[in-house]
Amino acid sequence: MTKISEEIKVIAFDADDTLWVNETYFRDAEHQFAKLLAKYETQNKIDQELFKKEIDNLPLYGYGIKGFVLSMVESALELSNYQISQKTIESILNIGKEMLEKPIELLDGIEDVLEKLQGKYKLIVATKGDLLDQERKLEKSNLLQYFHHVEVMSDKKEKDYEKLIRHLDIKPSEFLMIGNSLKSDVLPLLAIGASAIHVPFHTTWAHEEVNDKEKDNVAYKTLTNIKEIISFI
Repeated sequence: MTKISEEIKVIAFDADDTLWVNETYFRDAEHQFAKLLAKYETQNKIDQELFKKEIDNLPLYGYGIKGFVLSMVESALELSNYQISQKTIESILNIGKEMLEKPIELLDGIEDVLEKLQGKYKLIVATKGDLLDQERKLEKSNLLQYFHHVEVMSDKKEKDYEKLIRHLDIKPSEFLMIGNSLKSDVLPLLAIGASAIHVPFHTTWAHEEVNDKEKDNVAYKTLTNIKEIISFI
């Protein structure tokens, strides 16, 4: 594996499913939600309708647990033809609260990597999601000491990264992004002339998946474990 460009000054890390476990909790919550609505629809139908509701609501609520909970409530109302009980609505809200209170489970090797990179590069967090929730998770992770800057973004498209890079007062060629999502953490960076490394997580939200056409003729590095980055930086 070749060394990364000597131009790199800033290395940005995605947070959810790059620094710590996250998506697994959403899959568990979806399963709980389907059980609550089992008398109204099949699990497959419930999953489909919830996903559609989440996507429809992204422009309103953005990413994160709070928007997810609101989408579950709306879906429950519609799937039950507005017959859902107050007790079930309370159970849905409790699913969200339990998600917000989950302990932080760091991914294997992440702290070792941050220790080795600190001082050699400016390290930042560049993540999507709810500001309060992401700040809470960073605080609980005990990783804040490694980062010069934390950017909680409403989205991760080319224009969002261009804005971040301008804020950092660097050139795209001096920026490296590390994350688990090809759609959010890799392809937009390569499109603007920055660098990116893909570290897949075993579970991916359907909204973050890309098709083969989107990946065609795009060169990027993929690691099986984030610890591998030390060998070529």
